Parts: sequence; C-alpha cells; structure tokens
Amino acid sequence: MHKIVKKAEGLRQKSQYRESRLLFTEALKGYTTKNDLEGILHCQLALGDVCRMTGDFDDALQHYRRAITTAKKMKDPVSMADAQINIGLAFRGKGDWKNALKMSGTALDFYLQHSDAAATAFALWAIAGTLRIKGDIPAAISTYKEALKLFRKLGSEASAGYCLCGLGGTHRIAGKFRRSLEYYETANALFTELNDGFGRAYSYCGTGNACRMLGDYKNALLNFKRASAIYGRIGDRVSYAYTVWSIGTTHKLTGDYDKAVAEFKKAEGLFRETKDPRGLIYAHLGLAEIALLRGKKKTAEAAITRCLASASRFGFMVEKCHAGMMLSNLKGSARTGCYKKLGLDLHFTEPPFNIP
Repeated sequence: MHKIVKKAEGLRQKSQYRESRLLFTEALKGYTTKNDLEGILHCQLALGDVCRMTGDFDDALQHYRRAITTAKKMKDPVSMADAQINIGLAFRGKGDWKNALKMSGTALDFYLQHSDAAATAFALWAIAGTLRIKGDIPAAISTYKEALKLFRKLGSEASAGYCLCGLGGTHRIAGKFRRSLEYYETANALFTELNDGFGRAYSYCGTGNACRMLGDYKNALLNFKRASAIYGRIGDRVSYAYTVWSIGTTHKLTGDYDKAVAEFKKAEGLFRETKDPRGLIYAHLGLAEIALLRGKKKTAEAAITRCLASASRFGFMVEKCHAGMMLSNLKGSARTGCYKKLGLDLHFTEPPFNIP
C-alpha cells in the first residue's frame, strides 16, 4: 500500500487529481482490509482533498466526515481539526459560507491553543477565502495578509503564492485593479519557479481578470486561454467554470454577444455540475445582461430579479450589489451605493458592465 500511496501523493503534487484519486481509492481498500486505521485516515483525508480540488464537494464532505470518525477511534484530535478545516473548504465550494466559517473557526481555535503555526496559517487562508465569498472584502484582505505573513515566516512559498492570489482577487473586487494585477503577476512568477500547475492556472486566470478590469482584453483572453489549458488537464471544474465566465464577460465587453452567450451557458452547466449557487448567479447575470443589450428588457429584468433573490437567500453581499445595481439601471440609472457600504470602490454607469 505504501508504494501506491507514494505514487498517489506524487500525482497530487503534480495537480493530477483524477489519477491520484484512483490510486488513493485503491490504497483505502487495501488499508480497510488490513484494518490499518492510520492508513485509512490518511487516504480519507487525501481523497477529500482531491475530490474538493475537482469540484466534487459532496464526495469530499463524505470522505472528510469519515476521516473524523476514524480520527475519533484513534483519539487523534489534530486529524479531527484537519478534517474540520477541510469540511469548511468544501462547504465554501458549495457557497455555504456560514457553515464554512463555523467549521474553520473551530479548527483555528484548536490550532491556536496548540501553537501550530503552519495549521494556523492555513486556517487563516481558508477563512479569508470564505469571507470573500460572504462579501466581507476588507476582512478578507486583512486575513489574507495575516496568513501571508505567517507563511512567509515559515518559508512556505507555495502557500504564500495562494495568499497572493487571494489578495489579487479581493483587491480586484475592492476596485484596486492595478494592485490586483501586481499580486497575481508576483504569484505567477513564484508558481512558475515552483512548477506548481494549479497555482500557475489560478494566477493566469487572476491576471486575465485584472487585465480585463484595466481594459486590456487581448491579454485578458490570452491569460484565460493559458489557465483553461491547465484546468482542463488537471480536471478542476470549479476554477475552470469561473474562467469560462470571465471569457464570456470579456466577449460581452467587446460586443461579441454570440460568443458571450455560448461561454455563459457553458459556465452555467459547469456551475450546475459543481452545485455552486454563487457561480450560477454570475452566469445568469451575464445572460441577463446580454438579453438587455439585445433589447429584451423584460427577460433581463426577470432573470436579474431571480439573481437578487438567490444572492439574498445565500447571503452573498457582493453579488446582491451586482444584481441590485443592474436592476436600478433598468429603472433609470445604475446605483452603486451598495458597493460603498461594503468598502468597495466600484462604479458603473451603463451596460455592458465590467463586473469584477
């Protein structure tokens, strides 16, 4: 079993998640037959991770919960906390930021009590990303910075790179587009040096979005193409879905509405597969805006109203602002006061809207 696990770990490090998942599943069966609890626990946590990375969040939750059961049998509180933080990440992927914060917060308390610096940094990174989903961007930025400081102190370069990407994303949402680009370019250089495939894709997509916000649509599409190639190879549907949405938005901004619709519909399908309610809001807002640009005001209004209701139901504050802004535009002028209340420097006047 050890050789299989070693090979699976190697594949996971190379971001070859689907192949890694098959080997961890094989190893888990072997350890279960031998009743090797340590081996079982390792595979359960690893399977949760690779499932989460490919957008199979329900499967990930199942593996992490089984890991908690195994950790309890072993009286291993550290592994229980590790499973909890990852359950939080899986909840985050499903748009359930409330449960995500609850699980991540419980794990963070444990790590702080046991002075586990590396785990504390990871928990802070996880919480920062969840705050971003919630829409508390100022808190997300400060938490990412806290995690980045810890990772750099620990010499964890790859983890620092993911914090830089998080800071790139949150600064983009905050309206700080030039700073966003700087964070992503720094992260991309780091991930290229480390030969981290997932990190490179993540930073390519972020760089593309920063370019898009700065009006550089040519380089935006170039970076999205680079990200898409890697995401397709590693099987990350979650990140790829947002890249597809970004491509659609870029086509919308350049007036190629047919291509935009095709990409938004493709993104919608991927978001349905991964059960991402936040992603669906973005896809539907994109399609609604194309309808508006084509003169189908009633169709657009109905779709945007549904998006507003969904964002309100899930507590997605930024997406609620987007939908509200678009509805106010339908009624006369785009109101952006909602963004200011969230500490965001975003301004819109008329469609097409360059949503960050």
